[in-house]
Amino acid sequence: MRQLHAHSTFLPVEYQWLMSPVLPDEGKFQQVLYGIHTLNIDFGSFALFVAKDSISIPKTIEYTRCFSPHKYIQFNWLADAAGGYPCSIKAYHFKPNVGVIMDSKGDFYFTSESVGDGHPDKVADQISDALVDRFLSEDPVSRVAAETIVTTNWVAICGEVRGPDSIDAKEIERLTRETIRNIGYEQEGFHWAKAEIVVRLHKQSLDIAQGVDEAADKAEGAGDQGLMFGYAVNETPSFMPAPIMFAHTILRKISEDRRAGKLPLLGPDAKSQVTLQYVNGKPVQADRIVVSIQHNEKIDQAAVRELVRPYVKAALPEGWLPEEKHFYVNPTGRFVIGGPDGDAGLTGRKIIVDTYGGAAPHGGGAFSGKDPTKVDRSAAYAARYLAKNVVASGISDKCTIQLSYAIGVSEPLSFYINTHCTNKVDVVKLPRLLRELVNLSPRGIREHLQLNRPIYQKTAAFGHFGRNPESDGSFSWERTDLVPAIRSAFNLKL
Repeated sequence: MRQLHAHSTFLPVEYQWLMSPVLPDEGKFQQVLYGIHTLNIDFGSFALFVAKDSISIPKTIEYTRCFSPHKYIQFNWLADAAGGYPCSIKAYHFKPNVGVIMDSKGDFYFTSESVGDGHPDKVADQISDALVDRFLSEDPVSRVAAETIVTTNWVAICGEVRGPDSIDAKEIERLTRETIRNIGYEQEGFHWAKAEIVVRLHKQSLDIAQGVDEAADKAEGAGDQGLMFGYAVNETPSFMPAPIMFAHTILRKISEDRRAGKLPLLGPDAKSQVTLQYVNGKPVQADRIVVSIQHNEKIDQAAVRELVRPYVKAALPEGWLPEEKHFYVNPTGRFVIGGPDGDAGLTGRKIIVDTYGGAAPHGGGAFSGKDPTKVDRSAAYAARYLAKNVVASGISDKCTIQLSYAIGVSEPLSFYINTHCTNKVDVVKLPRLLRELVNLSPRGIREHLQLNRPIYQKTAAFGHFGRNPESDGSFSWERTDLVPAIRSAFNLKL
């Protein structure tokens, strides 16, 4: 076993390895690679990267990064047997607590953030989804694609709709003011009663409608092209990554008490950030916590800190609160001006907050302001539903699912499942099984999860996933009703 050393923190030492019997501690050397070769490196706290951009190569270097319980990284180079080319390795040595490569079987630190319901982007999301709910409450097959922008005492709503004419500009203005009031904005720079409301909605394009609408000779098509991901992991009871769930919980509980009048000195705008330490792939401790929250000018940073502390402590497992120097509250010292008066907000700018906090891939499409014919929303919900049921069934510890669609086409173009090598059974039949359990056409998803209902405004803050299914049909994608069928298919006891 050979080990690479870097003698200066964060400074790379470059080695060019070409079938030499000995790797030096420093310096460079060359020799030509032929055929297929493997190098195992005991990296300890090293992060290793293959550098390709500085080398002119005849063919793409393909490599696989694998992790074993012994913390070895294996790189495989597929070289041209008739020729050859050099490959570079860079070894970076990191300080303790900074973290290395995210390895599901290793030790690392991972961070996710959340934002409160009064964050400018979330104000915009809630207005857009209030509009979706209003249209669906009148006509369950309404079409809505609504975007909102908010800034100092000004709101604009634009986009395309198809639904009842009774939902006119005056009704949309009323709905917007009601949403802002419920969030809690009665500030000089952003006030529910004083803000100017501009509505610029028009009818949905007929070109889009003809591709999406069901007809005698065609099934209902997807509302747009795109790719969507669903994810689940068994590190929390909700099968969500722990960092994003803790970040959401802190702000949701503060918001509930603020709206109930228990925190009159705190404002609606807020953000949280949680860094967890993982050991052997499992979260064991909160390493850093950040909470920034709008407050009345009558209280200082220290007072805000003590108002926030019990919510952070309650959101974390017993004993997980980090040491005091790693607990940051309003790090700038003052957060009086906030909300849309401090920063403009737009619909769809918090897609990582809305999903898995960066712990899983994202297809790029936002959710809020879209009716369920838009697969950006409905297929992402379906992918989460399937992934959660896979993990809840016990056949794997993690699951990522990807779906892709084309506008006007009914069936998904692709269906991808990754259990991240955590599966307990042979999952070769899993894709076929899931496709049999759920019709993944846009209409099939909407009917299975009963999405043509006014259930979306409550999803627009504190995450679309990891929530409890409710009696009105909201968060139906969080049900685990597929578990018995999945376990039965793999001959597991129910």
